[in-house]
Amino acid sequence: MKYLVMIQGTQADYAAQSGKGSADAPVWTEQDIQTMYAHMGALNNDLAETGEMIDGNGLSEPAKARFVERGPDGKPVITDGPYSETKEVLAGYWILDCASLERVTEIAARVLECPVPEGTKQYPLVIRSIPDGSGDV
Repeated sequence: MKYLVMIQGTQADYAAQSGKGSADAPVWTEQDIQTMYAHMGALNNDLAETGEMIDGNGLSEPAKARFVERGPDGKPVITDGPYSETKEVLAGYWILDCASLERVTEIAARVLECPVPEGTKQYPLVIRSIPDGSGDV
């Protein structure tokens, strides 16, 4: 079964990783960033070796996002970020092919073991199954 594992974050988290901390998101040092990359890289390598990794990426900060909506006249309305009302957004994802929900949950728990600076908010991971078209979910 294929699963989408999503990790969340905020614009403040991205800013903290760029050296601009806040009360909710302490500044990350270069060592903190390298430690995170090492943890995630090891996880991705392990998942590639087991054949469970289909795809995975971190995403750019919300300030670089673009929303495209249908306006009242039916024409597209394009708005660039950041948005004051934006709270948590998708910060990264993995598409995994795992034998069971229990297995993908074990992997999500490993993601949460990623070292972060003290005081950094921890977000829950979201796991969603990807239907294969056969009616199984």
